[in-house]
Amino acid sequence: MTVLNFQHLEEQNNVFVIAEIGINHSGNMEKARALIREAANVKADGVKLQTYITEKRVPKDSPIFDILKKCELSFEQQAILFKEAKEQSVVLFSTPFDEESVDFLEEMDVPCFKIASFDIVNQKLLQYIAAKGRPVLCSRGMANREEIDRALATFRTQKTPHALLHCISAYPVASLSDLHLRTIPVLKERYHCPIGYSDHSKGIEAAPIAVAAGAVIIEKHFMLESDADAPDAPVSLIPQKFQEMVLSIRHISEMLGNSVWGATEAEKGTLQFRRVQSL
Repeated sequence: MTVLNFQHLEEQNNVFVIAEIGINHSGNMEKARALIREAANVKADGVKLQTYITEKRVPKDSPIFDILKKCELSFEQQAILFKEAKEQSVVLFSTPFDEESVDFLEEMDVPCFKIASFDIVNQKLLQYIAAKGRPVLCSRGMANREEIDRALATFRTQKTPHALLHCISAYPVASLSDLHLRTIPVLKERYHCPIGYSDHSKGIEAAPIAVAAGAVIIEKHFMLESDADAPDAPVSLIPQKFQEMVLSIRHISEMLGNSVWGATEAEKGTLQFRRVQSL
């Protein structure tokens, strides 16, 4: 079984950056493969899809049924994408929206499952995923404390490794004041698990700040530069901007360093000039 070690991220002061393809491939396999290649090129650590059967995800009279149906990739098509990701040396995983999709991803030996904010209250799906024993990333958009408590209790009961992603479920988040990044350390203190951030803001500023606030996982929607009509374009970055975000995250992570006491290596040359402590 291939798994991601979220706890290792905290211990090593690393940040796992996810390029969220979602449905930005618009059901086009060549576009999906190109997105995976571009994500690898801009140094994303992971790439994420959505795995679903439209009829099981939303009712046929739903206003988003047609777009989801158009963007639905079959299990056979997604299997090809897993091979593409392996060739590109990038981690590929997905958000399943039904049990059949969970089983398919299990067959693909995904390193983790992602749970969308919309399903954090879907106990039946959470329990089914948790029983697989693979690590789980869970977004908490719209969820109150009691709903998060219940979801994470499901994972703890099954001894399922998990991480929680702070998320504001607006597409896009219109105002910076609506991001509430101070929630990140609060979640870490309350739940004692790795905390990440799924960013639906415009631009690249929020993700590095989330890292400074304690996030060890960053998820951001990703699209091709020539695809302004992608379904999630309002919250997506083109490759150049995504690469800029990744570089900023790496710099922030390096600057955060570790907790230290006394003279650091950088300060040793200055010790001789230190004032004598008065008695």
